[in-house]
Amino acid sequence: MYQNLLFDCNDGVVRISLNRPAVHNALSLDLIREITEAVREAEADPTVRVIVLTGEGDKAFCSGADLKTAMESGKTAGEMLRDGYNPMIEALRNIPKPVICKLNGLAVGAGCSLALACDMIISSDDAYLSQMFVHIGLMPDAGASFFLPRLVGMARAFELASTGRKVFAPEAVQIGLINKSVPRDKLDEAVEEAVSYYRNAPTLAIGAMKRVLNRSFESNLSEILNMEMENQDMLYKTRDAAEGISSFLQKKKPDYQCR
Repeated sequence: MYQNLLFDCNDGVVRISLNRPAVHNALSLDLIREITEAVREAEADPTVRVIVLTGEGDKAFCSGADLKTAMESGKTAGEMLRDGYNPMIEALRNIPKPVICKLNGLAVGAGCSLALACDMIISSDDAYLSQMFVHIGLMPDAGASFFLPRLVGMARAFELASTGRKVFAPEAVQIGLINKSVPRDKLDEAVEEAVSYYRNAPTLAIGAMKRVLNRSFESNLSEILNMEMENQDMLYKTRDAAEGISSFLQKKKPDYQCR
């Protein structure tokens, strides 16, 4: 089904791996479309509890836009963003399930934006992120202008965008750009630890958290309070909430079933 990525669904976990290692997993229009489709497939499957996004090969998560195929497409930059990149980023942000980025190498340009669109980034120490758009006379896109200020503040966001400098994983953790940095030989273990947690977590509650957090910066307090009230009321009626409350009172491990 997919020609440019690997898709595996097993035991509540969808693993999506960008599969263009010869070009450092650069984002062709076909790959962008397939990422969007894969995320929507994961959203539609009620058995899926967590998604892991990574890249094939040892050097790159994603090297950004495939400029060669982009120029050959005949589309304008605006058309490519409107029809390809933007739906991909929105699919990742709006899926009511946790998305973990396994950052196994460089993430630059739109590849950096793609990583930042995930809910959690766990990286190898030798990986780095860069908003390198400035080096080719362009500005950040694919959501970077939204994500950067929220993660690192306006002053740091401007610095990273306007210099395009490399931010290696240990510094990225320090400034709040990513969640965790580990030695390369510990990356799989660290990601699987997070996967194990989310595979057994209350996915409905996490989806509601994600919806409200996504609105937190552009909403006032009253609006957030209403969103919390509406989502909490919905969650309180679920089987998972009943299970969670009962298990808490009985001091046992809950068995969440996404309903």
